[in-house]
Amino acid sequence: MSNTADVGYETNGYTLREAIVEAKRCLNCKKPMCRTGCPISNNIPEFIDALSHGDLGKASMIIAQRSNLPAVCGRVCPHERQCEGSCILGRKGQGIKIGKLERFIADMDGELELVAPNVAKSQPGNIAVIGSGPAGLTVAGDLAKMGFKVTVFDSQPEAGGVLMYGIPEFRLPKQVVRREVKRIKKLGVDFKLNIMVGTEITVDELFNQGFDAIFIGTGNALSKSLPIDGAKLKGVIQATYFLQMVELSNSNSVDPNEVPIKEGDEVVVIGGGNTAMDAARTAMRCGAKSVKVVNRRREEDMAALKSEIDAAKEEGVEIHALRGPVEIIGEDAVTGIKCSVREFDEALDKVVDTDGREYFSANKIIIAIGQKPASRIVDSTSGIDVDENGFVKTREKPYGMTMRHGVFSGGDVVNGPATVVVAMKDAQKVAQGIAQYVEAKKLMEECGMKMVD
Repeated sequence: MSNTADVGYETNGYTLREAIVEAKRCLNCKKPMCRTGCPISNNIPEFIDALSHGDLGKASMIIAQRSNLPAVCGRVCPHERQCEGSCILGRKGQGIKIGKLERFIADMDGELELVAPNVAKSQPGNIAVIGSGPAGLTVAGDLAKMGFKVTVFDSQPEAGGVLMYGIPEFRLPKQVVRREVKRIKKLGVDFKLNIMVGTEITVDELFNQGFDAIFIGTGNALSKSLPIDGAKLKGVIQATYFLQMVELSNSNSVDPNEVPIKEGDEVVVIGGGNTAMDAARTAMRCGAKSVKVVNRRREEDMAALKSEIDAAKEEGVEIHALRGPVEIIGEDAVTGIKCSVREFDEALDKVVDTDGREYFSANKIIIAIGQKPASRIVDSTSGIDVDENGFVKTREKPYGMTMRHGVFSGGDVVNGPATVVVAMKDAQKVAQGIAQYVEAKKLMEECGMKMVD
């Protein structure tokens, strides 16, 4: 298998001169639509202005006011649909490259440590965070900055969640994730890894250890299955499992033979989001003979960013839009897949099925049609309600608290699959809710009272 670290941040990032030149193009609008387009309302014009004057430390401090993961957001956020897509200069095709500027500032700060962590005076309150993905890291960082003691629990050998094990190296170098985690550790956050909450330790046991509040930010760990014949044949692989095994192999945590895609495989990826593109491009790097992506929609309607689809094509991935999987073919193992041929009906303004069928030869099928939450924590804990799809139900006040007092949740495990920055936006609100709850709890304890369910 080829090394996936063939496209690093040093090769694609700005130089100092390029960053300042780009920053000087910003109009510093009175009503910055770029900030409106950012889910976490990053102070974009302010940090760009600081950069334009060469003040990297100030630029980094401004970003840190709203984001604990700037080097990650600078790489994997869908900027063209958010901040950059809202830039007024974008109407002329000259939008500011906000993502690359954020990435440059974060990388410089990460390497040179331009800004010391800004932590408030310590205050009473001990919070457990389950899961170290974007939501968990955001909650942990925000609460640590407020002065609370925070401990993060994660089942994997390294922190980072989907950032470490779900997004490929070529899109998000793992050294960048490790650097962001290190930054959060410097805020005083403690990490306990290789611990599976829900089986090895329960929420009730965490409360018994003295935690005042617990945040569940475990994301969507399980892939959705495809309800067609042949979906259980040998050779059908879930995209999340495949991407995780590749990263574990790259970090020498598992034998490379455990990676399910081998050199010479014929691969078909079912799906149309960024995870499907990640899986397809990773399969190419594993030495697959051919990789095809099939999706029921038109290419322009696929969920993946156009830039990701274009990148996949450039690497040799074939995109077969308007193809709906009907049956996975094979006896004991996959030999191919049959798809319905679909077309766009201009009169009806929608995609419709036809009687046509198309067969694609394949010995490996990767399913990338979405994820859902695992249930081990909910099943081992009383009082946490979920909806019919397994997503955790939460309250508005205090924001993010489940139906059980003191247990909070946010991000994808509550709202469903979304981008990194959308999970961060929700997590920021939950962190405020946790702070309000813990402060109220401690005040009641000082008065000799106790919170009850």
